[in-house]
Amino acid sequence: MNNPVVIASLDQEGRGVAQDEGKIIFIEGALPGETVTYDTYRNKPSFELAKIGRIIKPVFTRVTPQCKHFGVCGGCSLQHMDARAQVAAKQRVLEDNFKHIGKVKPEVMLPAIYGEVWGYRYRARFSVRYVAKKGGVLIGFHEKRSSFVADMQICKIMPPHISALILPLRELLVNLSIRDQIPQLEVSLGDKVNVMVLRIMEEPNRADKEALKVFADHHRIQFFLQPGGANTAYPFYPLDETELSYTLPEFNISIPFHPTEFTQVNPTMNRMLVRSVVNLLNPQPKERMADFFCGLGNFTLPVARHGTKVVGYEGNSETVQRARVNAKRNKLEENTQFIKANLFEINEAWMEEQGFFSKMLIDPPRDGAAAVVNALGKKGLLPKRIVYVSCNPATLARDAEVLVHMKNYRLRAAGVINMFPHTAHIESIALFDKL
Repeated sequence: MNNPVVIASLDQEGRGVAQDEGKIIFIEGALPGETVTYDTYRNKPSFELAKIGRIIKPVFTRVTPQCKHFGVCGGCSLQHMDARAQVAAKQRVLEDNFKHIGKVKPEVMLPAIYGEVWGYRYRARFSVRYVAKKGGVLIGFHEKRSSFVADMQICKIMPPHISALILPLRELLVNLSIRDQIPQLEVSLGDKVNVMVLRIMEEPNRADKEALKVFADHHRIQFFLQPGGANTAYPFYPLDETELSYTLPEFNISIPFHPTEFTQVNPTMNRMLVRSVVNLLNPQPKERMADFFCGLGNFTLPVARHGTKVVGYEGNSETVQRARVNAKRNKLEENTQFIKANLFEINEAWMEEQGFFSKMLIDPPRDGAAAVVNALGKKGLLPKRIVYVSCNPATLARDAEVLVHMKNYRLRAAGVINMFPHTAHIESIALFDKL
């Protein structure tokens, strides 16, 4: 039996962090302030990974998880923690990353941005597995620390009408001739249409297609079929469905998207994030700004709505073209330009060629934007303000170190956006001003 330990904090995976005889222990299911025992499942020289054993002294932030699959399903890691406490813990993780990785400290911590904590997820990629021994099909996220698919009947973080379709979908798929040739189901919900993309390794037969059509009509969804990579997904039924899109009403913007393209999973929080970014950028008419990792124009178009000239940079040529179409549909093509660029390989010479930008927005994937911040070269070309949106506090902190200690910026403010309640995922925003 391991010694009882006191949990000091949470790590970026939502595990409790403690020390036992000088060794760091990461304990699933433990919360800061608790005294617990633990059961080790991986022992390394400098640390251990463990599951919670017995809770000797619980804390008031511990709550009863609402989902019956919590603890087995790997989709959520923090349902046992009060929702407000989750946000506070994420802010501490962000601050710790700034301190230990970036050697920086925000002058101000922005108020956390958060909203509904259940039924918020409008995008999800579920694994599908036909289990012959059980005579059924499983649809869900992977189990914790496993390649097995969780035996899910509901999903509390999906909208209720989608959660209610998990069991009917299982019944539909198990009766298809290609039930063992469907490895994945992707859910993509828009403002007016619900899309489900079936990844198929074999073409469905006539009976399969009829069954899919009946299901789509009954449950008011649209099926896409995906025989290969993400760009091979095509609408199967119904073909006259409303276009998949989301809106940013505050800016009178509608953004159509393909169901396999990246969009934020939480549309309500995305609207609040866009508002926050635009307020921090404070765009002015005729200013020239850059939006790095612009995607479909989620931030580019709202900024351009203010009369600002915005250049969006993105690495995927198809996404660039889609962004141009979105700008035209929203009558913002005069204020926007979209350029294909590998933003992981740019340098100072490339950045100089782009000309002067008064402000910049950086919204990279988890790998961060090291090449972008290092490419900021000559002092006269440095933008006066940078807003950085991050989905990984470690790479944000790394890039903040460059901006503050090498490029002479102040880290004016930073804060968290609870885009993924009940998970350890940390979305954050940081404001940098030139000294």
